[in-house]
Amino acid sequence: MNISPHLCFDGQCRAAFATYQQILGGTIQTMLTYGESPMSAQVACQWHDRIVHASLQFGDIELAGVDLLPSEYRKPQGFSVLLSIEGTARAGQVLALLADGGEIRLPFQPTFWSPGFGVVVDRFAIPWEVSSFEPAISANPDASHPALTTHYQSDRPRRGDADRGRSSSQETKKLWEL
Repeated sequence: MNISPHLCFDGQCRAAFATYQQILGGTIQTMLTYGESPMSAQVACQWHDRIVHASLQFGDIELAGVDLLPSEYRKPQGFSVLLSIEGTARAGQVLALLADGGEIRLPFQPTFWSPGFGVVVDRFAIPWEVSSFEPAISANPDASHPALTTHYQSDRPRRGDADRGRSSSQETKKLWEL
């Protein structure tokens, strides 16, 4: 199963996806207008330049988007797109770039779950949460164990660690012993 955020815009999908690609990287796979689609005869000519489907690909993860027709568009609410970014400096930079022309709801700062976390609504009305993490430091830098190459930790406890009675450093130790 794959889960892909599908963002809705009011005529700004093309500009939003160009901005997201510039900030986050990835590859724009699709940028299809209503006029280019099989739906063109069903949509008034004035809306033919709006985007019926856009996709921005990041490896196995897809961010999708659409320009809804004005009668169907509602300002996004009740969700955020969460980005987990390696490196506190890079995460802070991404938050600042997303905030350009938008609104910072929570300034980027350390929290009990992340070395850096912030909340922004970008200029396209999309809410984002940006969280940073630092890579785990291996006691054996030549280790080639796959679990260690994909496991990250923070000096701070993760949510739920107290319930499980272990810390992320204990989990790293456990992975090292595999």
